[in-house]
Amino acid sequence: MFEEFYGFKTTPFSRTIPPENLYPSTGHEETQNRLFYAAGRQLFAVLTGSSGAGKTTALRGFCESLKNTEYKVLYISDSKLTPRHFYKGLLEQLGCEAKFYRGDAKRQLHKEIEVMKAIQHIKPVVLVDEAHLLDKEMLEEVRFLLNFKMDSESPMALILAGQTELLDRLKLQAYAAIRQRIDIMCFLPSLDRSQTCEYMKAHLSYADANGELFTDAAIDEIFLYSSGIPRLINKVCTGTLIYAAQNRKALIDDRMIRLVIEGELL
Repeated sequence: MFEEFYGFKTTPFSRTIPPENLYPSTGHEETQNRLFYAAGRQLFAVLTGSSGAGKTTALRGFCESLKNTEYKVLYISDSKLTPRHFYKGLLEQLGCEAKFYRGDAKRQLHKEIEVMKAIQHIKPVVLVDEAHLLDKEMLEEVRFLLNFKMDSESPMALILAGQTELLDRLKLQAYAAIRQRIDIMCFLPSLDRSQTCEYMKAHLSYADANGELFTDAAIDEIFLYSSGIPRLINKVCTGTLIYAAQNRKALIDDRMIRLVIEGELL
C-alpha cells in the first residue's frame, strides 16, 4: 500500500525489523550490556519499563547476541503462569518430560542444568517476560529456584522483564526476600525528542526511504503524542503514512499527524 507509493523496499515501523537494524538508543545499549553481564555471571536481573518502551525488543536483541555454543536461552511468557507450568515449560525446552509434582520438577530442572553446565559447558539463561502479571506465589517460586547447593552458587541467569508495576510490587515489604536477591536492575526509558527523530530515521533508512518524509513540526507532534514510546511512534507513523499515501502527499506535516491522531488513535 503506502510502501509502493513511497518506494520503500520493506515496511518501516514494523515489529519484524531485525534487532541489528533498530535504532540503538542509549537506554537499549545500556540494558543489553547489563543483561549480557548477568548472563555471563549467572546473575538475577530485573528489567522494567513502560508499556511499549521496547522491553521485548531489547530481549530479542540480547538473545540474538548470545552465542548458542555458550548459552541456552529458555523463554517463558504466560500471564497465568504457575510454578508447575513454569518448570514444565522450561523442561520441555530442554527436551524433557517434566515430573508431575513441583518439587520433583524443580530437582529435575536443577539436574538437567548441572549436566548442561558441567558436560556441555553451556550457561542457561531463563527469561520470564510479562513478569508484572505473575502472582505472589510465582514470584516466591523464583526465589526458591535460585536456592542451589545450600545457596553457594546460582544455577542459572534469571531475567524477569515487565512493566513498571513489577518494580512497584518488588518495593513492597512483602517482596523484600525476593528484592534482596536481585543482582542487577535495568530500567528502559522512553526516548527524548532527539532520540525520537533518530529512531524514525533509522526505521526509514531500513526501508530505504528517499529523502525526508516528515517535517520537524510533524516530528514534534509525534513526540508529543507518543512521549517517546517506540510502540506509539510506530503506530502514529504507520497510520500517517497510510493516510498520506492515500492522499498522494509526498511530505508529511504536523497537520496530517494531528488529523490521524484525532481521527484514528484517540
